[in-house]
Amino acid sequence: MLFDLPDETRELQRTVRDFAAGEVAPVAEELDRTKAFPYEIVRKMGELGWMGIPFPEEHGGAGGSTLQYAIAVEELSRVDSSVAITMCAHTSLGTQPIHLFGSPEQKERYLPDLCAGRRLGAFGLTEPEAGSDAGNVRTRAVLDGGQWVIDGAKQFITNAGTEISGHVAITARTGEREISNLIVERGTPGYEQGAPYRKMGWNASDTRPLSFDGCRVGEDALLGPRGQGFKQFLHILDIGRIGVAAMGVGLAQGALDQALAYARERQAFGQAISKFQAIQGKLADMATEIEAARLLTYKAAWLKDEGRPFTLTAAQAKLKTGRLAVRCSEEAVQIHGGYGYIEEYPVCRFYRDAKILTIGEGTDEVQQMVIARALGA
Repeated sequence: MLFDLPDETRELQRTVRDFAAGEVAPVAEELDRTKAFPYEIVRKMGELGWMGIPFPEEHGGAGGSTLQYAIAVEELSRVDSSVAITMCAHTSLGTQPIHLFGSPEQKERYLPDLCAGRRLGAFGLTEPEAGSDAGNVRTRAVLDGGQWVIDGAKQFITNAGTEISGHVAITARTGEREISNLIVERGTPGYEQGAPYRKMGWNASDTRPLSFDGCRVGEDALLGPRGQGFKQFLHILDIGRIGVAAMGVGLAQGALDQALAYARERQAFGQAISKFQAIQGKLADMATEIEAARLLTYKAAWLKDEGRPFTLTAAQAKLKTGRLAVRCSEEAVQIHGGYGYIEEYPVCRFYRDAKILTIGEGTDEVQQMVIARALGA
């Protein structure tokens, strides 16, 4: 077993880390406070090739690995989760469906702009009655004169309402017992993006409801074979959990970074609080749990890259890292004391951003179901 990262991957890690510190960190608090989408940062990440890391070069991607993608997400999340989820949702949910299930024509049409970050991709699965019960899709698509007519609604959708949003791949019932995926481009008549949600965290990320009222798309908007949508989105969610797990590792590491730096500087009773055993215990536990979670996440990414089953490991990683992000951000706030409750300190934002990691891409309870089933329970 080798635990050293390849030189190319380590160089990417250093580059993203420097970018996050130099380009993202100085504006993260303002983006969060003003709820402003990070257009300039996304543009730069696109130019650097990071919006298409795991996709083939022939379609404009970087030709990288899932592990490289996960590490890039981790490094961004150490500084700001809104930027990280923008790239994460775009890659795992917006671009992966077309890469995996799209026709040659669909790949040629969409992937170059997606991989370059000129357009953002989105995935529309969640509905009022289809969250954890993902198969309970109510949105419907009916063939009429060579076009699909779509009626329904989606909620909690990331990346669909920005100025550079391109398409959303949605799940819809195309028959009584049949779910398919369809590509709907922004600007299609009958497809509307609602107002952005007011959220606890991820304030600089675009999240909003979508509605479809007599929305017509061509018959060629079908993504993969008709009726394969349920199987397709389960596979997409498995992949997405690797990215979200990487976000959990990154946020937890960022919380530790901030807590350690503060503990070294903060003086109490005549010495830095990092000298107190109670603080040292918190820092030691955080560092140990983060390393365990990182290895689990990297293993899930490695398994996918090796073409081996990764559903179980991805679910375990997502369950572990989401809970860890919440715990580490809470401990970081506690170490900061009253300052941890003040918005100017990053740990306050980290604490708000962490909770969604136990909900999005499948709740903790769903991950426990996936894990238990894989164990044969």
